[in-house]
Amino acid sequence: MRLICAIKFPRFYTSEAPRLIKACNSSNAQRLPALRWMALCVAVMYASAAAQPAVEMAALEAAAQRGDVPALMTLAGIYERGENVEQDFARSNALYCKAAARGNVDAILKLGLIYASGREMMPNEGVGALLINKAAELGSERAKELLAYISRGVGSVVPECMNEPIANVVVSRSAPKVRKDIALLVQYWAPQYSVDPELVMALIAVESRFDATAVSPKNAQGLMQLIPATAARFGVKNAFNPLDNLKGGLAYLRWLMAYFKGDVALVLAAYNAGEETVERYRGVPPYRETRDYVKQITSVYRKPSHPYLAELVTPSSIMNRIKRTE
Repeated sequence: MRLICAIKFPRFYTSEAPRLIKACNSSNAQRLPALRWMALCVAVMYASAAAQPAVEMAALEAAAQRGDVPALMTLAGIYERGENVEQDFARSNALYCKAAARGNVDAILKLGLIYASGREMMPNEGVGALLINKAAELGSERAKELLAYISRGVGSVVPECMNEPIANVVVSRSAPKVRKDIALLVQYWAPQYSVDPELVMALIAVESRFDATAVSPKNAQGLMQLIPATAARFGVKNAFNPLDNLKGGLAYLRWLMAYFKGDVALVLAAYNAGEETVERYRGVPPYRETRDYVKQITSVYRKPSHPYLAELVTPSSIMNRIKRTE
């Protein structure tokens, strides 16, 4: 119908709508078949235009339901501003939180500002500060500008909706689903310590299954299962703080990489059993736990060697006496 209208009345199709509809409703319109035809075309055009936002909203809602981040952000903005829908801050906040759970930095910052101001919720400055700091760590320049005015959010936890597991980042069929916020921290911080994020993800999956509260029978704690001595050695103040624990574990991995000249198997064995044990056996020690540990991680991270910072530490003396796998 729209195509017929455009062909039959091209000049009137886009510019004469208000006048034609008024004319069509007048008594004179009964004597003007052509005018009525045009009015019908215009009515169809208007109906289609009115239906278009509904169609777009339905598509956005469906995409948001699937977890599509651009759709979540767009829809959140629509509800926030009340564009062709009733303004709904609660709905908008929930959508921003879902986008934040999927790692969108803008959404994390937005959610931090929402918690800080208390829009449609009880204000929580601690959570707001935590999220703004997280956005800054992930590269948001606006968040970095705000750091001078807020606390670190110590003692606060991210909103529950940000703890949704994701299915697209896994290290094996039997591995746990990865928390997106942890994956993002690894992606950002591992390169800062010259460590491959893929190796770190594989190690965390085996060590703690992405549980920041995990404690082993030997009192290894947190994401990267740092024993208290190792945590103290690398300046970790709170082993159950995911970022603090991650930084400590990364610092240890960076040191081990230099000490064992990037030999991944030796580094992993030392992470599990200690560097002194690896030196004593001049390789992966004959402990079933350690060998299974190395096998699990290297079945996912298949690179036998890893770049290292040679200036960081003098290599272990055993590196001159064993053949390193290249």
